[in-house]
Parts: sequence; C-alpha cells; structure tokens
Amino acid sequence: MNLKICLAQLNPTLGDLEYNTEKALAVVFKAKKRNVDLVVFPEMFVSGYQLQDLVLKEQFLSDVKLCLKEMCDKVSEGPTVLIGAPEIENGKIYNSYFCMDHGSISVAARKYHLPNTDIFDERRYFNKDSLAKPIKVLGINVGTPICEDIWYPDVIEYMVNEGATIIISPNGSPYSRGKVQLRHKLAALRAKENKIPLIYLNLVGGQDDQVFDGGSFVVGKNGKILYAMPQFEEATSIVEFNNGIIHNLDGEVTSNIIENENSQDYRAMCLALEDYVKKSGFSKVLIGLSGGIDSALVTAIAVDALGAENVLCVRLPSIYSSEGSLIDAEAMAEILGCRLDTVAIGDINEEILRALNPLFEGTKNGLAEENIQARIRGLLLMAMSNKFNCLLLTTGNKSEVAVGYSTIYGDMAGGYNPIKDLYKTRVYNISKWRNKNHLSWMQGPKGIVIPNTIINKAPSAELRPDQKDQDSLPPYSLLDAILEGLIEEDLSVGDLVNRGFDKETVKAIESLIYGSEHKRYQAAPGVHLTDKSFWLGRRYPIIQKWRDKS
Repeated sequence: MNLKICLAQLNPTLGDLEYNTEKALAVVFKAKKRNVDLVVFPEMFVSGYQLQDLVLKEQFLSDVKLCLKEMCDKVSEGPTVLIGAPEIENGKIYNSYFCMDHGSISVAARKYHLPNTDIFDERRYFNKDSLAKPIKVLGINVGTPICEDIWYPDVIEYMVNEGATIIISPNGSPYSRGKVQLRHKLAALRAKENKIPLIYLNLVGGQDDQVFDGGSFVVGKNGKILYAMPQFEEATSIVEFNNGIIHNLDGEVTSNIIENENSQDYRAMCLALEDYVKKSGFSKVLIGLSGGIDSALVTAIAVDALGAENVLCVRLPSIYSSEGSLIDAEAMAEILGCRLDTVAIGDINEEILRALNPLFEGTKNGLAEENIQARIRGLLLMAMSNKFNCLLLTTGNKSEVAVGYSTIYGDMAGGYNPIKDLYKTRVYNISKWRNKNHLSWMQGPKGIVIPNTIINKAPSAELRPDQKDQDSLPPYSLLDAILEGLIEEDLSVGDLVNRGFDKETVKAIESLIYGSEHKRYQAAPGVHLTDKSFWLGRRYPIIQKWRDKS
C-alpha cells in the first residue's frame, strides 16, 4: 500500500496562532491538488516554539485548542494532517502531536522524553505521558516520536513492536554548530537498529536567541540518508512510502545541507536577525559603524539579511577616533550601499566632563571617563532608534561579552546582537569567508564587502590615545583558546594549565568571566550558535565568590 506524504518545513511565528494555522492550511490545500494522502508539520507548529512561560497561561492553551478545531473542520475532506501544538488535559500540559482525519482530531503522540539541558527547560512546562502507539493512515501504521524521543532507543522500539512500519518524527531542533551531523548520525542509528525508514521533519526560522535550521531529511531502513531538504529555508517536499521504502517525488536524491561551518554560522546569524527584526515589528536596523571588525561584520550580516535600504549606519567619532577608522567606515557603507550619517561626540563629551569636574576633581582619569564616550554613543543611537523606528543592533563579540570588555548603557545598548555567540577569532574568519563567498540568498553585493584595512588593523575601542585591546587582554588567539576551554568545554584551571597555558593568565580570565555576569544579564539577546551560548545555554548566578583553585 502506498502513502503519499507532503513534508512541510515552515517558519511559524510564536503566538500568532491564526497566521500559523493559515500558513499550514495553504500547504494542505496545495498538497490536496497533488493527491497527497498525508501532510506533516513539525513540533509545536501551531503555537511556535519555544513557548517558555506563555504555555502556562490557560487562555493561551484554550486559543490553541480553538485553532486546532477550526483547522480540523477546514481539512475535513482530506488529506490527513499531522501537526504539533501544546495541549492541556485534566490540568496537565503536554507537548503533543495531533492527527486530523476527515473531521476528527486525536492525539497521535505526546512527547515522552522531555529535554532539560542546554536551552531546553521542558520539565518545567510539560508532563510526561505513556508511550504512544502508532496511528493508522490509510491502513499504514505510522509512528510519531517527537524530537527528543528519537534520542533514546525505547520510543521507536516500542512503536515498531506495536506495528509501526514508518517513523515520522516532528522536531523543533534549533541550530548549533555540528548539530546537523549529530541528527543524521542519531536518526540513521534508530532507523538501522529498528530496520524502519524514518522521516525527520524540523522547524525553520528565528525565535529570540534561537534559530531553527530546517534541514529535514529522510533515512532508509539501512540507515542511509536518502534525501535532505534545504537548511535555513522554508520548503515543502513530497515523498512516497511504498512497501517499506521512501521515494522522493520532487527530483533527484540530493543533499541540501550546508557543509562549511562558516557558511552555516553566517546563514544562521542572517536568518535569526531577519526574523527577529520582522517578527518584532521592525523593518529597519541601526548600527554604530565604528570602522572596527565587529560592527563591520554586523553591518554585512544586516545587509545580506534585510537589504541595504533597511540598514542605517552612523559614525560617532570622538577626539580619539582614528582617521583610518572613519575612512574604513565610510568605505564599507559605500560598498554595501548603506546610508551613513556622522554625529561627532567630542563637544558633548567635553560638556559632560565639565559638569562632572567638581566631583571628579583631584582624581586620575581612567575607565569612568572612557566609558562616558561609549555611553554618549549609546544615548545618541537609542535616540535615533526611537526617532526613526529602527532596531538598534549591538556589536559585541563573544570574547568581549565573556570578559566584560563592554560598557553597560554604552556599546551594550540596543535590541539585538547577531554576533553575540561568535568569538573574536571567528569574527575574523567569517569576515574573510564573506569576502570570498556570495550565495544566492544574500542581498549584499559580491566581492570584498569588509575592507582588508578593517580586517588587518589592531582592534581598539579608541577611548584613549593609542589604545589597543591587547593593552589589557591577551592576544585574541590566546584569549579565545582559554575561553573555549573554560566555557565550551567546562574545563578547570588545572586542565588548561596541563594543556600548556599560563596559570595566572587563565585565572585572570576566569575572574573576568565570573565578574562580568551582571553585564550579560543586561545584554541584548543574540543568536545561539554553540551549546554554551550566553543566556539559556550557560546560566550562572550574578554574584558568586567561588573561584577554581586547581
């Protein structure tokens, strides 16, 4: 018996229930014209994902239920639909997968394994139900393990023992570096050990600090990846299940997965920014373009994601801003086609210092005076953001964010940070990669978009004469190696010393990390690229006195 299946890898908007269901219905009606038997959507598609405490509101859950019923009524003449949404029953909330079949709606499965690591906190919100049996679609037993359920052997094994002959797994799996390969390996293992074909269907699109990268795929019962849908793009695909084998009906067997790590990260940052801007009601962004590498990369990302006409750049020079930085900022704006304005802050800074002089008199100039410049820039940029209804982007990389090399209410001011989870060395690598690569989805120009003078100059905050980042920090190649050990790998000081790093340097960096937690609590959100991204990926108390003495 054949089963013609439409896989809908789509981008929902969290909380916009009507929009999400209309989006789903459009796919269903289109699929019906192609005589599809079953249309499947990812985990939590009706509501969007992750819901966090919104899922605790009973009225929200009532609205979800109403949307599901209305959608079910509209697809009563077929095809059968599988779609994810939250559910409440007897006061318990579930992460559920629903089956709509000829006017009736039923629960196909409830998520059994609830992840409570990294950015997930599902045990706070959802209840665990019993293992779900397969559902019948045109006489074929379909198992529907939800996301985390395929990471353990028991759920699919149970479904197969109960008669499942095909597995369709709806997922809300956010991007992180190396995740695609991990998914492929895991799904292939489950398919092979149960001798059953498996469809892995994932969400796509940005939501707060997360970006779902799609990349849905089909695995044969021998564990071979047969077909993959595009990464970071909405797409639909029709496959046919026939006598234990899945055939792709939309063309040749190909893989659309992005192999290059820099390319994946760049695409993730662009899609996350695009969706954050649009889903929060903005159309334009504002960037303080300093002539440094970080603001340069953020500007390139913004132009590729939104188009040059939607990116406004401002130079905010002080008396310490170098002529080279001003020239570089102007050159980059011209290459990308962005509007560039200039607002000098020297006079404003002098006025503030004069006002503070009675209080500061007799003290030595230092960090307080330097930070005034950063805070003037933050004030002016926020004023422009308000006036022109632009989302202000911040530009601190992960290295700076980690050690607190940023100014609260200054360069940290803003609504979103595309490079928040990108160490400085990766900022350089991806900038060089973008200069050499132009892909069809990019709205910016081909060729060098970040001038080599920006890439080659010594990084500096330019808040005092001849200032360089390395005046107070180790070289970024060394700093990032230590940070990756302490943060990404959770190594001890002793572990890093055994790797050959200087103990005092490591301890100094560790102290900066812990001492900067209060800044990160007040920082703008930014896209999650690693499993230890600041915010949900790595959670520490603001004040704590423990230090590693190993």
